[in-house]
Amino acid sequence: MTDALFLDEGLADPLPAVGSELALGGDEGRHAAVVRRIGPGESVLVADGRGRGVRTVVLAAAKTGLRLRVEEHLDAPAPAVELVVVQALAKGDRAELAVEMLTEVGVGQVWPWQASRSIVRWSAERGDKALARWRSTAREAAKQSRRLRVPEVPPVLSTARLVEEVGRAELALVLHEDATVPLREVALPARGRVLLVVGPEGGISPEELERLTAAGAVAVLLGDGVLRTSTAGVVALAGLLLR
Repeated sequence: MTDALFLDEGLADPLPAVGSELALGGDEGRHAAVVRRIGPGESVLVADGRGRGVRTVVLAAAKTGLRLRVEEHLDAPAPAVELVVVQALAKGDRAELAVEMLTEVGVGQVWPWQASRSIVRWSAERGDKALARWRSTAREAAKQSRRLRVPEVPPVLSTARLVEEVGRAELALVLHEDATVPLREVALPARGRVLLVVGPEGGISPEELERLTAAGAVAVLLGDGVLRTSTAGVVALAGLLLR
């Protein structure tokens, strides 16, 4: 079975030396010791969520956490091409499901987008709570999939802000059912940021599509069917990663 991964954003820099001891406390340590019941002799991974980590062996377990011995240093360098999915806000748990699956597949960042046809509206306290759920979902999905890097989830973007980001990206792709260019035929850059824009349940409005393409985005087609907002980005991201 694959070693469990726990996150410690305060992991020392440079990493603790191989053979040295490390304490995993706080919520992560208590969860490992009390909920997961991980005990002496077992191997666990500890990462800072930014690409650095260590493989360790448990020396002792208590209700407050684990005492570990560092066995190996781990490193997940930032990729030359950063894949960012711009996920329109969706009703129910569909958006959080998208964040979970995108993280498991390997997304670099997930940007929430307040599209004109999004039924859900993020504002004030409600928006803060929703953003916290997205970030928590990405964090837990990274742990589940043993990723040393937790995808960043910034505050929600307006269409105006998204248009600006499209202009800065090396490549921006908009998933749209009326597009004529298949995703598989788009040439990908060797490095830089690639944005993948996913609309809400009601789709991307003609005005939004016009503004995005005018800023340099390319409308692309996944296939014959129309996928849900919670799955379209996952399928497209997987296709890009395979390329």
